[in-house]
Amino acid sequence: MQRREGLHELLSCAGLTVVEDVRPGSLFPPEAGWRIARGIAAPDGAVREALDAEWWGRLAGADGEFLVAVFGHRIGGNDSWWTRVRSAGGGVPGLTGDLGFVALSLDGRVLLAEVPGGDGPRVTALDRLPERLEEAAAAAGRETEVERAEVWAAVPGRPAWPLHWAEGIGSNPAAPDDLLIRLLDVEAGFLHGCDRPAVLDAAVAHPDPRVRSRPADTFRSKLTFDQWVRLVRAEPSPSRRVLWAERACAWGVELPGDLYDDLLAGPSRAQAAELPGLLAHHLPGLAADADPRVRASVCARWEDLAAPLRARLLADTDDAVRTAALLAHHTGVPMPREVFAALSAPRRALEQCRLSSELEAELVRGGDAEVRRALAANPRLSAHSVAVLAEDPYDDIRSAVALRPDLTEEQRAVVRYDFDPTSMSRTVPWVEGLHGDADAMRRLAVSSHPLIRRSVARARHLPPDVVERLARDEDRTVRLFLAESCDDAPAEMLLQVWRWWDGSFTHPDRPRSHPNFPRTRLLRYADDPAGRMRRLALDDPKSTPADVARLARDPDAEVRRRAAEDTRLSPADAVRLLSDPAAHVRGAAMRNPRLPARVLAGLLHDRDTACAAVTNPAIPVPVLHRILAAAAAAVTARR
Repeated sequence: MQRREGLHELLSCAGLTVVEDVRPGSLFPPEAGWRIARGIAAPDGAVREALDAEWWGRLAGADGEFLVAVFGHRIGGNDSWWTRVRSAGGGVPGLTGDLGFVALSLDGRVLLAEVPGGDGPRVTALDRLPERLEEAAAAAGRETEVERAEVWAAVPGRPAWPLHWAEGIGSNPAAPDDLLIRLLDVEAGFLHGCDRPAVLDAAVAHPDPRVRSRPADTFRSKLTFDQWVRLVRAEPSPSRRVLWAERACAWGVELPGDLYDDLLAGPSRAQAAELPGLLAHHLPGLAADADPRVRASVCARWEDLAAPLRARLLADTDDAVRTAALLAHHTGVPMPREVFAALSAPRRALEQCRLSSELEAELVRGGDAEVRRALAANPRLSAHSVAVLAEDPYDDIRSAVALRPDLTEEQRAVVRYDFDPTSMSRTVPWVEGLHGDADAMRRLAVSSHPLIRRSVARARHLPPDVVERLARDEDRTVRLFLAESCDDAPAEMLLQVWRWWDGSFTHPDRPRSHPNFPRTRLLRYADDPAGRMRRLALDDPKSTPADVARLARDPDAEVRRRAAEDTRLSPADAVRLLSDPAAHVRGAAMRNPRLPARVLAGLLHDRDTACAAVTNPAIPVPVLHRILAAAAAAVTARR
């Protein structure tokens, strides 16, 4: 708000009346105006002299209104807004100065700009802007091999934005492994999406713990089992070694026995004792450990402990150890009322312990809703008590009962549970545990509860009859989860899901990247009324560069972005899409390898585009090495 108010005050002082702030929408975007003003992919024929009253008159037109953006006063984040203004009495507004501005006529045909430069302000005045942009794109697209070589020979050069290069170069698909390994010492953020074995090998052995943590911290870790083990072994910090061991176990890695020995011999023994993969031969020593935290951790493996060890832990001198042992003991042996009454914090007992029949009957019919809420998910509750809670007056208690694994589907169907179909869904753990059981999947696929069916749909593989049923499910989230997770999802359903879903954070490429997604006969959608379907046309192997050119001018921004990503895009169209109204289309065009070298080099030297431009795979590898050297020097100087 302060930025907006400051901008309005500046414009008022310049003799302009603010009408409104407007999003670029379908207008020529301010960012493209800034680039032209700096001389990047700029049309020929621009006036480079003072902006006189005649130019301002042509800009403002009869009603005196035009659009303006002032450097340093962007109010819309990455995709800055125009401000529509009215000139009070004609003449030249007082916009010149140190900040710089770009202005556009309401019909998008006249552009005026002034930006600071090393040799003084750079002035730009253009009429017939759309036609000139087309001409400039066509001219740029005629770049020769000799011209390209000359351009790349001068890069990086000056001026430059090496810190932005450091941020982006790791996402360049043309960057070789040795360059990315060097980049680890400069900026390791790219590791979150890296799946190259050699680079990950170097990362897990890197001396900087911040670098080592990158591939292990990511939500979609690309580390192999062997790399996880080497990461744990190479970590000098005892606490972080256990942390990485925990992460490895969460990813299903089976750590070797000698590694557990090392972890338990270190100063973080108490944390290591909680690792779920500890071998049984470690347990007797841990049960007799001098540290009560270690002894308490062993109680989580109660079924693996011999009777004498259990007895010792139940009689332990430490309260926390005795409590942990007591709770573990009563997962199998009913807990009497007097033991329950003596617990200082009974919630864990309510959630996980087997209770005596008298105590259980008293609690499920008691007046404390929090107690009943905790009992509702207790896996050891009797069938009678489950039936009582299934009729509880509280919706959330009945809803918890409805998801219990011990209910038959007939019993589940009569529970009045509360469910919001639009809320975020998580896979029900016990259903996930049955994903490999075909009979269980058949039974649960017809459940009356959408969360159960959604959880079934998350299975990697399902029997054909289950897939067929879920593909016709009335709950479209079931169909979505089937498209995202199940490799057996049918092609027709995937195409239907594509009509309304474009990928999630956890499954960013589904359903389009699904192995069963249709790959042929997609050109029939080139003229479909829905832009989402027109996007598919270029995936058809029979599509041509002419199809790319046509869809690069599509009215739907997502269709234009798909064309901007296509390697068959003409150099001229790549340049033209740099001025697209939609920021994501401009970004895709910046990364297209058909972009002419002169234009791409200009983007590398522009503050707003340097990070995206350096990801373009058309940049020659020797140039990437020079860019990295400049980035490394800048990062070192900043440190």
